Amino acid sequence: MVYQRELAVAIDAVIKASALCDRVQQRLAGAALSKGDKSPVTVADFGAQAVVSADLFAAFPQDPLVGEEDADMLRLAENALMADRVVENVAAINPDLDRERTLTAIDRGTYEGGPSGRHWTLDPIDGTKGFLRGDQYAVALALIEDGEVVLGVLGCPNLPYEMSQPAGTRGSLFFAVKGQGAFMMHIGETTHTPIRVSRVGSAKAAAFVESVEKGHTNQSHSARVAQRLGIEVPPVRIDSQCKYSVVARGEAAIYLRLPTRPGYEEKIWDHAAGVIVVEEAGGVVTDVSGKPLDFSIGRTLRDNKGVIVTNGEFHSEVLAAVRAVLE
Repeated sequence: MVYQRELAVAIDAVIKASALCDRVQQRLAGAALSKGDKSPVTVADFGAQAVVSADLFAAFPQDPLVGEEDADMLRLAENALMADRVVENVAAINPDLDRERTLTAIDRGTYEGGPSGRHWTLDPIDGTKGFLRGDQYAVALALIEDGEVVLGVLGCPNLPYEMSQPAGTRGSLFFAVKGQGAFMMHIGETTHTPIRVSRVGSAKAAAFVESVEKGHTNQSHSARVAQRLGIEVPPVRIDSQCKYSVVARGEAAIYLRLPTRPGYEEKIWDHAAGVIVVEEAGGVVTDVSGKPLDFSIGRTLRDNKGVIVTNGEFHSEVLAAVRAVLE
């Protein structure tokens, strides 16, 4: 299998990071501060990045990492308690990481990306607000080679194994390698099963998902798109790249992430793992213009606007509805 070792290391790293996140979530009181842009960042964001970064560096020391976090905040005297909590939780997962090794591992995520060679991209907690609410979030890791996503792993610790049974078993992990299909497993088990997108052939009959946060997608535009498509069932709103996972395993057939403000650039770590999981499950991912997402130009998708995900049966119909609404 191509990328067999990379996949094994990535799955193990995401499982460890998911365990750290679960540990922090159980002790959430006092575990959050604010970045300069006022978005919440938690002990788990830093800790998960440290754990994954350290594992990747140990296995593939030549591979750089595009990560969401850096350790500058943790080095400030006023954030000493936060740093202590990060180190404590990281050590519970990887005892070899002391304070300085933890901060160094976090700081490996500063690579700028680009069109040549290979690098990893990580969102240590995609859906931080969902995490803080005790709802959905994902640990999202992907490998990019010469500007193309070739491997992705999504750890979704709170996602039910079946959305139709929300009180049932939780903790789902999804992975895909280019040309080798997409798979799902329960976090904590080793058996995995192949997944496929829904084969529903009509947009009108399709279930669709979108972000909980209004800052992530224009929900009023999504409602107008749904109206044009004849969809009467309200959207399911889920935090994080769990939305990609729900489409990949056939529980929804449309995911809309419509532009909310001019000039906003999507980050590659918010989409890379989800995109390959959906595509390898048989789905289609483009921006609102119908262009593939371009992961070759750095840390953002600056040449793309918005994201449209479908099962592939009626992608052009959804694109037409989106264009009509946005125009």
